[in-house]
Amino acid sequence: MVFFGEFHISLTTGNRVALPKKIREQLDNHTFILTKGFDFCLSGYRTQDWEKKAKELMNSSLLDKTDIRKKRIMFSSAVYLEFDNQGRFILPKNLLDFAGIQKEVVIIGVGDHFEIWAKENWEVYQNQDDNE
Repeated sequence: MVFFGEFHISLTTGNRVALPKKIREQLDNHTFILTKGFDFCLSGYRTQDWEKKAKELMNSSLLDKTDIRKKRIMFSSAVYLEFDNQGRFILPKNLLDFAGIQKEVVIIGVGDHFEIWAKENWEVYQNQDDNE
């Protein structure tokens, strides 16, 4: 199973987001894990994929500052979320603030996970020069 595609969605009252059907179909039991990603986006994982990633992170060096930073960011911000039959879930405030999400989001598939971006941040990211 691979996450792919780009979907533009409006945030609704109460900071709710509706996952696109193509994303929902890849998730089991109406649950997923959401955490801070890189470049100020949010990363969503299938539960079983998150468990694999967590084990990889747990095996990283305690002496490497980069590895410690990744562990702190990923684990401290990770939440298990459930969505309803329409794919709706509430975005936690700390993740909403981290990603700068206000009204519109873009959900993109990135192979083994999906990302949720503030629309403006996604547009800026796409227009960056690869050499930056």
